[in-house]
Amino acid sequence: MTSPYALPEGWAGWPQKQRDDAYDNTGRVPDSAAQIAARNALSEPFRAAHPGHLDLPYGAAEREAWDLYPGRDPGAPCLVFLHGGYWQRNRRQDFAILAQGALAMGWSAALPGYTLAPEASLTTIAWQVSRALDWLSAEGPAHGIAGPVVASGWSAGGHLAALAAEHPSVTAALAMSGVFDLAPIRDTYLNEKLRLTDAEIADLSPIRRPVVNKPIAIAYGGAELPELRRQSRSFHRLRAEAQAPGPLIPLPGADHFRVLESLWSPDGALLRAAAELLR
Repeated sequence: MTSPYALPEGWAGWPQKQRDDAYDNTGRVPDSAAQIAARNALSEPFRAAHPGHLDLPYGAAEREAWDLYPGRDPGAPCLVFLHGGYWQRNRRQDFAILAQGALAMGWSAALPGYTLAPEASLTTIAWQVSRALDWLSAEGPAHGIAGPVVASGWSAGGHLAALAAEHPSVTAALAMSGVFDLAPIRDTYLNEKLRLTDAEIADLSPIRRPVVNKPIAIAYGGAELPELRRQSRSFHRLRAEAQAPGPLIPLPGADHFRVLESLWSPDGALLRAAAELLR
């Protein structure tokens, strides 16, 4: 059986552009800029309409802060959303609309920030997410968030959500369009800022870590780049062989950016999947 973290067939012989294109979501989705602008345009007024628990620091760095959106019931589940951007771009504020679906479902939502590469290494970013979850566990009840936590994330955030599943405060996770083996990333343009080490690839690739026996739903778009689809399927196969719970959810026709719509829509498929993880 092929190793779940084997590199793509023939990877060693791929020219650099082919390797770069394999992970270039923005460049390979023709209307990516318009989709990003539309999401940001939805997030700005949503965030402004929920000003009560924003910019709450969990550490000293500028981006070490939470935006919290407590639901009506403090004991309701909380959807934590970790933004993407290949660990080197984007910010939590531009994903505020991701809280909309959770609030409509009666949940709370919480969006943490983290320092971006190259200012922070991936080791530091992973540590920040863990520290943020420590803070939420301790301080969340004072802000009306005390229920079970579902850690979700998209793209690089899907990677971070898979790691976050190991945190004791997290009950389940939803990893969307994630990178679960970092080895190929080191061979692409993305490594210019990440500067991944052998130790980081071994220690921070969810597929190379001990299997977490908590429910993890792994989702990807049917129109994603082949490498993103492969990464999700390989991670799910590894978990399934270890009898770890959680479905594989391909979203027919969805590209890398449209995947998110099914989480912020009040009756979206991924929002329903998040709820199923707690049943």
